[in-house]
Amino acid sequence: MLISLLRVHLRPYRQPIVLIVLFQLISTIASLYLPGLNALIIDQGVVTGDTAYIVRTGAVMLAVTVLQIVASVAAVYFGARTAMALGRDLRESVFVTVESFAAQEVGRFGAPSLITRSTNDIQQVQMMVLLTFTMMIAAPIMCFGGIIMALRQDVVLSSMLLLIVPVLLLCIILIVSQMRPLFRSMQKKIDLINRILREQIGGVRVIRAFVKDTHERHRFDGASTDLMDVSVRVGKLMALMFPTVMLIMNVSSVAVMWVGGHRIASGEMQIGTLTAFLSYLMQILMAVMMATFMFVMLPRAEVSAERISEVLDTVPSVRAPQVPLLRVLRTGLVELCEASFTYPGAQEAVLHGVSLVARPGETTAIVGSTGSGKTTLLNLIPRLVDVTGGMVLVDDLDVRSLDPGDLRTSIGLVPQRPYLFGGTVATNLRYGKADATDDELWAALDIAQARDFVAAMPDGLDSVIAQGGTNVSGGQRQRLAIARAVVKAPDIYLFDDVFSALDYDTDARLRAALSAITTRSAVIIVAQRISTIRRAERIVVLDQGAVVGTGTHTSLMSSCETYRQIVLSQLSEEEAA
Repeated sequence: MLISLLRVHLRPYRQPIVLIVLFQLISTIASLYLPGLNALIIDQGVVTGDTAYIVRTGAVMLAVTVLQIVASVAAVYFGARTAMALGRDLRESVFVTVESFAAQEVGRFGAPSLITRSTNDIQQVQMMVLLTFTMMIAAPIMCFGGIIMALRQDVVLSSMLLLIVPVLLLCIILIVSQMRPLFRSMQKKIDLINRILREQIGGVRVIRAFVKDTHERHRFDGASTDLMDVSVRVGKLMALMFPTVMLIMNVSSVAVMWVGGHRIASGEMQIGTLTAFLSYLMQILMAVMMATFMFVMLPRAEVSAERISEVLDTVPSVRAPQVPLLRVLRTGLVELCEASFTYPGAQEAVLHGVSLVARPGETTAIVGSTGSGKTTLLNLIPRLVDVTGGMVLVDDLDVRSLDPGDLRTSIGLVPQRPYLFGGTVATNLRYGKADATDDELWAALDIAQARDFVAAMPDGLDSVIAQGGTNVSGGQRQRLAIARAVVKAPDIYLFDDVFSALDYDTDARLRAALSAITTRSAVIIVAQRISTIRRAERIVVLDQGAVVGTGTHTSLMSSCETYRQIVLSQLSEEEAA
């Protein structure tokens, strides 16, 4: 999974990768050349007392060292830039993919997991690629080059490598094989901490209201301790790895010096040759040591790559058709024909056989008890979810045959829980229309009954709005969300129980102002408050996901018992009449 992910996302960086390999090759060859020159200085310069030879060979060593440094710096520079660019591209790919997800996919992964995958997991892959470019490319070149150069110095001593290198690799493989499941567990526990932290930050008022501070603290401590335990187990393995490598390296050095000393004493080897061989031995073992860093990163990077690929390979349940139809007329006519919807894995449908028509210039209200599918029905129109049966038509075209972006440009949605983005009042309202003028914004605020409190803010339209709109009240947040939809001037307005956060007087004034600008738009309102929808041209009553009544307030009071019960739970007989 890691290889396939990197193959796709590193393809645009072929030229920098070629340069990285070239500079690493030059740097490594220069490093391998230096011990041989050092051996010549000892055997042909120091032993014979030839100072001129020492100076000449020393100058060559200095030039080779400068070349090695320049090549190494260049390799690290291009490697770091390429690795950081890869991280940027992966984050963008994950973000774009998540943006295309419907509610179904977001719910399956969960927001905390998606955040971890787009940050921590990508960081693990990025770090592994950086180590590959700066260390791992040089490691095999240095290892095999060192073996060849060691063989040139002394074949008998080189035979010891047949024992040293396999033992070192075996120790590393045994330790790394224990790390992979721990890294997978670690990423899942990071997901859990993110989820708990999001819940506690978002629900801090509920926690304090129910005096659950201690309970939530213990809950977070438990998750944090679980992550610590896994991290400690990984740390123990890592702590075991490096002393093991160093032990093998030091034992190998002692063995080489012992054997080499006897060969020098018998005249079979020169001192410079032994010095060069020790240098090559250290280079070989250092190459294995560098590979060890990769072996430490590789299991976690593989796990992270799998998690990233799960996101990138997910096919959204709501997709644009290959050849979308173009709407010639944009009237805002909405029609549901025997529409049904079932959540994945659910035993029963949330909606089944729902049929209704919402015409331009009319208000269509949807009422029903809690859990009757009102919000789900509303989500079908902008294709936040797709029907599992029947059709949803906009301007006589099935919404599944339209490009979702084109469809949603005609829709102004105000969700049940309005969300404001960090910025200013103006930037939030311009989500509806990017080029809206200040006069258009104030006109929308007038309609949403929000002018007074925005004008009272220190900077008016430029007043700061905190993320989520936490620095304004629930009613103010709701009215700003309505104004955002009004600025868009869509063909279809969708209001998901947005008037319940307003007092009766503001509700009445807002609906009166809306009626003046929606004479050519279809308005669909989900509401619990009967006073909000009793004058709608059409009221659709839902019960357990099915339409049990359609008509005006007066006709439904006499023909639909479900609607009558809802009305009488809020109004007296006289008020209802």
